[in-house]
Amino acid sequence: CYVPKIYCLGPNLNPQNEDLLAPLLLQSPLEWYLCGEEPSVGLAKLEQNNQPSQLCGHVFKVGEPTYSCRYNCAADPTCVLCMQCFLGSVHKEHRYRMTTSGGGGFCDCGDTEAWKKGPYCQKHEPNISDSSQKLIGVKSLISLIGRYVFGGVCFMIAFYYCMLVYWEKCNLLILFSRERGDTYYCMLFNDEVHTYEQVIYTLQKAVNCTQKEAVSFATTVDRDGRKSVRFGDFQFCEQAKSVIVRNTSRQTKPLRVQVMHSSVVAHQCFALKALTWLGQIIRYSDALRRILCQVGLQRGPEGENSSLVDTLMLCDSKMWKGARNVYHQLFMSSLLMDTKYKKLFAIQFAKNYRRLQTDFMEDDHERVVSVTSLSVQLFTAPTVVSTANPTHLSSLFCLFLLSSASFTTACRTMSAFGLMLHTMLSSSFLSGCVSQEKVSIHLPVSRLLAGLHALLSKTEVAYRFPEQLPLSELSPPMLIEHPLRCLVLCAQVHAGMWRRNGFSLVNQIYYYHNVKCRVEMFDKDLSMLQAGASMMDPNHFLMIMLSRFELYHIFSSADCRKRYSRENANKDVVQQNNTLIEEMLHLVIMIVGERYTAGVGQVECSDEIRREIVHQLCIRPMAHSELVKALPENENKETGMERVIDSVASFKKPGVTGRGLYKLRPECAKMFNLYFHHYSRADQSKAEEAQRKIKRQNGEDSVLPPPVLPRFGPLFASLVNILQCDVLLGILGAVLQWAMEPSGGHWSESMLQRVLHLIGMGLVEEQQHLIGSAEDSDTNFNFTLKISRPGEAPANTPSILALLETLQNAPHLEVHKDMIRWILKTVANIKTTRECTACAPPSDSSGHSQEETVRDKDKAERKRKAEMARLRREKIMAQMSEMQRHFINENKELFQQSLEELDPSTSSTLEHSPSSCDSTLVCVGPRRWRAGGGERRQVVTCILCQEEQEIRTDGKAMVLAAFVQRSTVMSKNRKRPPHNPDKYDPLFMHPDLSFGTHTGSCGHIMHSHCWQRYFEAVQAKEQRRQQRLRVHTSYDVENGEFLCPLCECLSNTVIPLLPLTKTSCSRKLLLFVCVCCSSEQPDLSQWLNITSLQMKAMLSAHRKAKAADADGVVDMDGVNDCPPPDGFKLDYIPKNPYSSTIKEMLTTFGTASYKVGLKVHPNEQDPRVPIMCWGSCAYTIQSIERLLVDEEKPLFGSLPCRQDDCLSSLTRFGSACWTVSSHATVQNHFIRLLAALVPDPRVENTPCILDIDMFHLLVSLVLSHPAVFSLDSSGLSADTAQLHFLHLVTVAHIVQILLTSVAEEVRMEQESGGAEREEEEKVCMLYNTLRMHLGSGLREVNSGWHLWCCVKAGILPYLRTAAMFFHYLNGAPAPPELHTLGVGEWEALCGYLCLPSNLLQLFYNNWDKASLKTFCEANDLLILVTSRCPKSGGDKSRAPTLCLVCGAMLCSQSYCCQTELEGEDVGACTAHTFACGAGVGIFLRVRESQVLFLAGKTKGCFYAPPYLDDYGETDQGLRRGNPLHLCQERYRKIQKLWRQHSITEEIGHAQEANQTLVGIDWQHL
Repeated sequence: CYVPKIYCLGPNLNPQNEDLLAPLLLQSPLEWYLCGEEPSVGLAKLEQNNQPSQLCGHVFKVGEPTYSCRYNCAADPTCVLCMQCFLGSVHKEHRYRMTTSGGGGFCDCGDTEAWKKGPYCQKHEPNISDSSQKLIGVKSLISLIGRYVFGGVCFMIAFYYCMLVYWEKCNLLILFSRERGDTYYCMLFNDEVHTYEQVIYTLQKAVNCTQKEAVSFATTVDRDGRKSVRFGDFQFCEQAKSVIVRNTSRQTKPLRVQVMHSSVVAHQCFALKALTWLGQIIRYSDALRRILCQVGLQRGPEGENSSLVDTLMLCDSKMWKGARNVYHQLFMSSLLMDTKYKKLFAIQFAKNYRRLQTDFMEDDHERVVSVTSLSVQLFTAPTVVSTANPTHLSSLFCLFLLSSASFTTACRTMSAFGLMLHTMLSSSFLSGCVSQEKVSIHLPVSRLLAGLHALLSKTEVAYRFPEQLPLSELSPPMLIEHPLRCLVLCAQVHAGMWRRNGFSLVNQIYYYHNVKCRVEMFDKDLSMLQAGASMMDPNHFLMIMLSRFELYHIFSSADCRKRYSRENANKDVVQQNNTLIEEMLHLVIMIVGERYTAGVGQVECSDEIRREIVHQLCIRPMAHSELVKALPENENKETGMERVIDSVASFKKPGVTGRGLYKLRPECAKMFNLYFHHYSRADQSKAEEAQRKIKRQNGEDSVLPPPVLPRFGPLFASLVNILQCDVLLGILGAVLQWAMEPSGGHWSESMLQRVLHLIGMGLVEEQQHLIGSAEDSDTNFNFTLKISRPGEAPANTPSILALLETLQNAPHLEVHKDMIRWILKTVANIKTTRECTACAPPSDSSGHSQEETVRDKDKAERKRKAEMARLRREKIMAQMSEMQRHFINENKELFQQSLEELDPSTSSTLEHSPSSCDSTLVCVGPRRWRAGGGERRQVVTCILCQEEQEIRTDGKAMVLAAFVQRSTVMSKNRKRPPHNPDKYDPLFMHPDLSFGTHTGSCGHIMHSHCWQRYFEAVQAKEQRRQQRLRVHTSYDVENGEFLCPLCECLSNTVIPLLPLTKTSCSRKLLLFVCVCCSSEQPDLSQWLNITSLQMKAMLSAHRKAKAADADGVVDMDGVNDCPPPDGFKLDYIPKNPYSSTIKEMLTTFGTASYKVGLKVHPNEQDPRVPIMCWGSCAYTIQSIERLLVDEEKPLFGSLPCRQDDCLSSLTRFGSACWTVSSHATVQNHFIRLLAALVPDPRVENTPCILDIDMFHLLVSLVLSHPAVFSLDSSGLSADTAQLHFLHLVTVAHIVQILLTSVAEEVRMEQESGGAEREEEEKVCMLYNTLRMHLGSGLREVNSGWHLWCCVKAGILPYLRTAAMFFHYLNGAPAPPELHTLGVGEWEALCGYLCLPSNLLQLFYNNWDKASLKTFCEANDLLILVTSRCPKSGGDKSRAPTLCLVCGAMLCSQSYCCQTELEGEDVGACTAHTFACGAGVGIFLRVRESQVLFLAGKTKGCFYAPPYLDDYGETDQGLRRGNPLHLCQERYRKIQKLWRQHSITEEIGHAQEANQTLVGIDWQHL
């Protein structure tokens, strides 16, 4: 047998040659047997004649997106589409829901039972061909290939897969492996009990493997369901099994481990391959699929449940995860793709359902890998459900099979009503106290009857067939008993009478009112009370309520209004009774006022949803997600909000932060009901406060009257009589009588407020009756008459109206006066209306006119008060202005003195402003701008000691808090491998800027000694913290990190503040000297000759010193060959002008830049320290310049103060850092740098100019030149050297651009103005000169216009960064043209940098062809290839994560993708940050819709994603399913954080604000 030879090759069950040998030796013969010819030919014929099923059948993987339509197109909520079918369907234009699949289901495209509309996508649209021809074709195919397929299918399924199922009992396969001897596998199986860590730890001890191998084993077990952890003889494997079982059986059940013969494992592996192959084969022909279905469902010789399908289902719990998934997918691609076989499979599935569910409950695997998950595919189709025999199912499952349509039909029948009524009448009737007898919150029968009663009222059955309704048999007290007891229980819980029941009862009460359950619980109980009350006398109903609330004894006596106040009861009992009275009154309000249920009131379903939304928005403006959570969902998980939301609310779009909000329209505020039945107490309080505030802002009375309610339905019309019944009026009068006494505690504010609301409801109801009965003057509802009637003898209590008039002036009821006045005013209006109606029945205009008159008076009064307030404010403001002018006149001298003190700073600002400069503003060269009047004083204040300090070279050091970090923000090549930090030479930065060192600052200044004391205190604090808490903080003190004392911005070093270069002469004299001496300064060629001699002398001196240090003997040979030029003193040691504290801070910041930039330990003597300082200065300027371009801001004047101060300090530090470094080292750096532009044969390892970033070269040359210039006393100007450096590097950059730019061919020459003709001609000449020296390396280009455009576009960023660098280095103000965005930027930049507008003049005026030839020959041209980061597939990842920097797809938070980084296992995202972002990364967690910020291994935070739905909200976790769209503003905000190097700072602020972020193991992401 070939199977053991292929699959038993050692401990690895999947060797590389399996994929080669298995198809060749095992699958190929089956394909030949199936086709009878070459498989590729035979399968092609089958596919050509195939008539595929119209069903899509795509099986979803875990986390794969699914789409469902919200336009009621689907038959049920389980109907979903895959992405391909959705994009080609009509549902794409509908409102849809997007969710992620849990795995196991498949696409319903093409299933006509699943969709009411649009069942097909474009791909699965049925063909127009004749169905009879299709049937003939299928039959011919079956007859053609049946004799081949039938035997093959039976063989593979009957033998191999049954072998897979019964491997424990099969010993025959051992005979096949005699040639190899007895070898075994120790097989570890998956469960859902043990964690990854437990499995990894156990495997390390059991099989003696490394942690990485154990992680690989655990990952495979979790993914496939099993994994071989040891291979060998039986004893060897049994030993590992015993160790695993012993180590995992201490706390939980042990891991499942089996020692299996290698032949058995081999045949199982091949069985899986065979089933997978079979699933691929049936895709070629629908006839093969039908044959497979017939064979699978054919009954075996054992009788019932003996088919292959039954065998596989019943043994599902015995298989491992991988085996289950294979045959599940085969079922879905075969049996479920055809209606006929789907019905037959459903019958078998229903027969075995009880056993399948039992096996699933005993199994420890998730439902997604159980065969029971197929029930959603079977029993949601009506035709399949009707096929299943209910006798095969349990009673509970039969109830589940009832569809909503049939259930509704049954409810409408009279027989169902009689059945429910009989059940209710036969139930026990409890009439005792709720607090003493059994009570339940679960009342399914009562709530079902409540729904039926409302449905009868809605469908008008009660009116059409009154003779068939057994209303006479109904017992209303019995109907209301259970719901009333449940609501009384809730009231008693609120009163604190059930405290000993703990949280169990509290949680039940919570969910009773919660939006998820209230529709079928609280709302149905309320409807049942309304139904019962409508059939009863109102007084009888209220007496029952008083009895159940146990308040009958309070209101039963004739003198209850006085008796209760005289009771000397326990305070707790009084408080409980007060709460119960409040709850009872609230219940009465709800019974009479809740009419927005279809059938109860004359409303539609949309009216109910509209009212819910209005009352939610009365609390506060809400987002779409908040409203959805507050509204109940229907069977399709829809709230219906979208149909009515626009009519009651206006939408406000979100900005860069926040989310979109719905705000209630003002005209809808009249629907507000303070005692809305779905309000919690907190919601009611918030809504009341919000509505009163709005009314006060609008200048209206803050009273909140009851709203106008819709009419009751005919069956519930009698409920309004509750408001005017004697019992309720007695209760209202009693409470009002109690309120007459300010003390005593026998009434509450809430109680009185509810009483006033009930009186208001009665008045509003009477007004509505008067309006509705205009044609008929007789009306039965006369609430004003009832409340105007005094009590009968002998009590003779005052009427309710009289009590209200008395309470109107009560000082202790100030809060309720507005409501009482509104009630009295409404009573007057009603009486006036009745009188007018009695006088003139046909017309009711007088009542309206009286009401309008009252409104006009109120409006005029409010207008008069507002006018008086305005006049009073104007008078006060005029008095204040007069007092201010009088004070200024009296203290004229004081103000003059203050202006004089402010004058120096003002004049300094004007001096530095462009408008104050008379001459041309130049920032570099002998003619550069200099500040007149000597050195400007700069005084700053320490944020720690608040002491002022002048910035001086010999004074105390002042420092800026700064943060240095490695960066790849400007990187153009993220494939470049990291450098070896010990051997890397950073002198020349590559143009791709693969990584750099960025420095940022918060701009806060401190004394150096204050900062040192602060940092020492932080270190001591963290040492104490680490002894208490072993958790990460937002900053790492061991790496020198700290938080700014003022703004808590993350920092890791400080930058010393240095003054500008001192100028001793006046400005006019200095300009005169510069103009006169400019002719005496050497030109470029002369300066190069002088500099060349200086370089030779220094090289000779350095070699001499090096040889002396090495041998101890000075070799004089060759020293006299290179004498220094006149005035150049090699032995001169310049004096360091800085104080000791400044020198210390110079060393501190230089060491920090070196340590962070190269990721090495601090070393002050390393020659790379000054190089890293110069590189940080250049890289920071480049990143800020690019940020200004992206934000479309001008080069100067738009930077924040913190960045402006940082660049100023960083540039001046760069010019001074050579003073604390070895002068010989800095001089050697300068020699090497200059040799890149002017080739010197004595300098080795000079890079190609195409490998050098020219701005970094310019900065390094300028900042290293002072070390050489300090030896020169010949009178050469440092400004001249800076200008020559700029010219040299500019010409080199132009050559670099021409060598790397490929001009596009055009058919016609572009027209340009005469001003650019010269530039085009000269750039063509230079390009042709380069071609002459380089031969065929450059292509021929005839378009000078394109070459000049390439030069301008390529060199513009360089000119902008150079302008910023010299601006901060020399302090020259920028011209006005660079403070604004305009077309004159090029000319302004060239003038500011002392460059000609035609940059080609630099070459033709100072260079010759011989120099260019030497320049070209000294460099090798390289081919620049734009690199892109590779993307990895993430379809099998449970947490796919996208890098927003390079676009790579990663597998986050998964053991399978962990890698080792610096000796520590880290997740894929953490490892990627070091390869892509120099330790900083931005990632999008796709399935969570969440942005992840990472910095290093221990710091990170989550950030709001840039994806919003149509309502301006993010959907983290994709829970709501709304389609998400990219928000450009939020994406730009994240992009700005990246470009500003603010990711680390954002993480620090987030962790300081939320300490839970500190405890997350970010390195595992």
